[in-house]
Order: sequence, then C-alpha cells, then structure tokens
Amino acid sequence: MTASSPQIPAKWQLISWQKKDEQFNRIPTDWRLPQLPSEDVTNYLDIPRKCGLLSQKELHITELYDAASLAEAIKTRKLKCIDVARAFCKRAAIAHQLTNCLTEILFDDAIRRASELDAHLDAGKPPLGPLHGVPVSLKDTFKIKDYDASIGLAALCFEPAQENAVLVDNLLAAGAVLYVKTNVPQTLMALDSHNNIFGRTLNPINTAVTAGGSSGGEGALLAMRGSVLGVGTDVGGSIRIPAMCNGVFSIKPSWERIPYAGQESGIPPAIAKLGIPASAGPLAHSMRDIELFFRVVADQKPWEMDPDVVPSAWTVLPNLKGRKLRVGIVRRDGVIDPHPPILKVLDEVKIKMLSAGIEVIEMDITPLFSKCQSLANAMFGVEGGNAIFDVMESADEPLSPWLQSRLRRKPPLSLEKTRELHARRTDLQKQFLKIWKDAHGQEIDAFVCPVAPHPVPPIDRWNGTSYTSSFVLLDYPAGVVPVRAFEKRDMNGKLSAAKPIGSWDKANRELWTQVDRSIYIGTPLSVQVVAPKLQERRLCEVMSAIDDALKRGSASPSAKL
Repeated sequence: MTASSPQIPAKWQLISWQKKDEQFNRIPTDWRLPQLPSEDVTNYLDIPRKCGLLSQKELHITELYDAASLAEAIKTRKLKCIDVARAFCKRAAIAHQLTNCLTEILFDDAIRRASELDAHLDAGKPPLGPLHGVPVSLKDTFKIKDYDASIGLAALCFEPAQENAVLVDNLLAAGAVLYVKTNVPQTLMALDSHNNIFGRTLNPINTAVTAGGSSGGEGALLAMRGSVLGVGTDVGGSIRIPAMCNGVFSIKPSWERIPYAGQESGIPPAIAKLGIPASAGPLAHSMRDIELFFRVVADQKPWEMDPDVVPSAWTVLPNLKGRKLRVGIVRRDGVIDPHPPILKVLDEVKIKMLSAGIEVIEMDITPLFSKCQSLANAMFGVEGGNAIFDVMESADEPLSPWLQSRLRRKPPLSLEKTRELHARRTDLQKQFLKIWKDAHGQEIDAFVCPVAPHPVPPIDRWNGTSYTSSFVLLDYPAGVVPVRAFEKRDMNGKLSAAKPIGSWDKANRELWTQVDRSIYIGTPLSVQVVAPKLQERRLCEVMSAIDDALKRGSASPSAKL
C-alpha cells in the first residue's frame, strides 16, 4: 500500500458503522431531533420538553407517572398501552440522540405488543400481571430473542440471541413492554459507559461528568425520563454508581434474589462463580417502583427457571412493619476518606431520620470494612481476563482508552489460590455478621453510608469502588436514595490534614483539590443503604422510610448529630 492509498478500516470499525446505521434506521424520521444542542449546553433535561417532538399527552405520560401509577392508569383504562408505549419509545429516541444511551432499539415490537395488550383488556380479560403495558428498559447484557446482546463488542454484534434471559421472560409474563436496551462500557469493567461500537453515554444532568457504569445507559435514560423502570446488573457498583450519577433510586440485591441466567458477559458460563457473581436489579424514579419490581419478579417464581434463585415469595420475607426502625451510620471505609460534602449529606440524612422517629446508631466498622476492597479486587481477577481478550482479538478490537492502562491478560489463578480467596471471603462474611447488633445486643435493621467518597466526578475520573464492591463481596443488598443536588455552598470544606491512607485515598483527594469544584454544582448527591444478606424487603422498607423523611422538609434544628 502506497503512502497515498486510503487506510483500510479495521474489522471492528466496519462493524461499528454497520451497527450504528442499524440503530439510526430504527428511529422513525419524525422522531429525530432537527438539531443537537451546542457544545456550551451541558444540561439536557429540558430538551425533550422543548424540542417540539412530544405532544402534551406524551409529556404527561412520561413525566407525571411512575411505574405503579402507570400500571393503575392502564388497568382502569385511563391510559392505553399503545399511547404509553409510543410516548416512552419516542422519549427514549430523543434521549438517545442527546446522550447515546441506547444499544438495541425494539420500537416496532414494543408498539405491536402494546396493541396486543390493549386488545387483551378490550376483550374484558384481566391484566396479564402487575406490569401490564408498563415499558421496561434493560441493560444490553440481557438477552432478548432475535436481538443482539453485543455488550459493545464487535465480535458479538449481529449474533442475535436464540432465547430470552430468564428475567426477560419474567417481565413479559407480568405484562411488561420491552422497548430498548441500554449502553455499557467495553468489557463491563469500567465506571464510565464507553465502548468502540456505540460510543460514550453522556450524563444529561451535566455532560462534563460521568453517567457512570456499567449500567450507565440505564441511568442516563431514566434521568431523561425515557424510562420509568429499568434493569441493570452490578458486580462492583454497576447499578448503584449510575443511580448516584443520574439521581435515581436503585437496588443491587443479593445475587440469589433475582434471576441472572441468560446474560451476556463475554465470558464462558459459570466463570463468574469462581470469583464473585453479579446481581441484576432495578433503577427507578420511586421506591414503590423498586418494591414493585421485586414483588413482580418473585410472583413469577423465577427459581423454577434459574437454579441460582432462592425460592422465596416476596410477601413471606421478613418485614419491619409495626416497630421503630434502627438504622446505622457508617461514615468511612478505612480505605478512602469521603470529601466534605459527602460527610455533610450523611449528617443531613441523620438529622432527618431522627426527626422522623428513626433511631440512629453511629457505627465504626472500618477494621472490617477496610479489608473488603483488596479481597474483592483479587476475586474479580480469578480468570485473568483472558476470555474477554479472546473475544476482542477475534475482531481485531483494541481496548478503549481508559482501559488501556488498567486491563491486561493475566494468568488465571490456581485452584489453591482461588480456594484461599473464597476461604478469606467466607471468614470475612462471618465476621460481618456481628455488625448487625449494637453493643447492647439490639438488632440494627440497615445502615447508611456513602455510595462513593466523592461527588459525581468528571468523565473517566471515577476513583475507587470500595464503597460499592464491598457489598458484592459480602453479598449484601444495597441501594441508592437520592438526597439533593450539589449546591454552591457545598464547594467549601477542607480535607483532613493527615497523610493519605493510601494510593486510592490520594487519588480521591485530587478530585477535591485539583478539580474546579463548580463542575459538581447541580449533580446529584445520594446515600447508600445496606441490609443483611437476602433482606431485600427490609432494605426497601428502610430506604422508603429514609426517602419519606427526606421529603418531609427541613429537619428540626434541635435534632442532635
């Protein structure tokens, strides 16, 4: 080839062009934005309302309902499934053109199913289930028959799934309308959702900060009200981090609660069980929608289709009705110290819980908490990353820029080393059982801690995951409750004068001392709530109580910290 000859595109690049063309062609012409915002516009939340593509009825449907109220409006025939589906398909199309949050587009199938669901009700039949006609978005990892689950990898494109993931069948049986799948980072091992096939997902609240990962497309789509109920997956924080970044509710359950079978991860089946299995869980605009998701899935008896799921009806799980809640406050993990606004928000949540009659217990669990991240990181690397490299190399695909200095092939761990890691994990889980009772032997229902030690950071600047990956290691259900937006007053505050705890803490400090803090203004501040293993119903109740307390207005100034 001479110097003047055109360069032949790489195999992965050709596949990306084809995939993006397919995606674009699935958006109806009259749903396409006449122009995209200029570069100086960094908040996209108002654009769907002002762009002129959505009717007043479609704005009403997509902005004024949560999943539970949508289901009720459809059941009582105040809304038609077809109108709801079209409104969310259109709004998702707008959200995608702005934030690049989608992968697979199922609009035609969604409209067809919505028509069938309307005909079902018109015939006088009862709803198929609690989600009859409710649109549900899914992370790209979930297999839907006849659609790709490429997870942003060239080698997996144009290889449509032959059958549905178990959770997909559960949702369909409950009456849901599936209409989009959402973007992820390459390899699912990054905390900012960028891959070579679909590109980067932007945060519509502030395009200068990350949308999170690996369920970043879900987070961005919900923030844009292009989804009323979404489903992601989490093995290090991949549901909770996007929830924090985009200001929505979420829960990562214990891995035995929600069916995971039928996921695409780019690695052979069961490898994850040699390390730490991931969980599937919901992202939503309200806590009652989070609870609705768990109840709906449990009603489908998923343990009859996925052997990993614990047989347990939602209604028989322990609940906290009729007694005063006792909630802990965990401020630090002993690995990375939180920034001043993160500690301030914990104080604010504590005051509002106390004002709402919730008993609050200060908990210092750093001696145990500090052991989690290094063990979790070791267990994530059991397979050495070789399978995902094999997939990428089959299409000559390079690593995305952020991963290039962070991910490489390693020898898989030996059986003895793997056994040793699992033994350490079991021992740590056993020690953690003691934290759920206070010094007087009274039970603690859940505890509140940071989602991250920093606010929503600039793109590709997320620091450590110790505040999220630790609860995957322990198999504790953990959720995110939005508190408020970062304000100008939150830019104040100094870090401890003590030396950094370690390299993670040093990098975290740079997000406070070497960043223009004004970038954080308007981004969501959230807290994480954690409950004992398989206590998702308890977690929902505590999160709901905290959310209610936050919404009651300012806390009494007499409440003590």
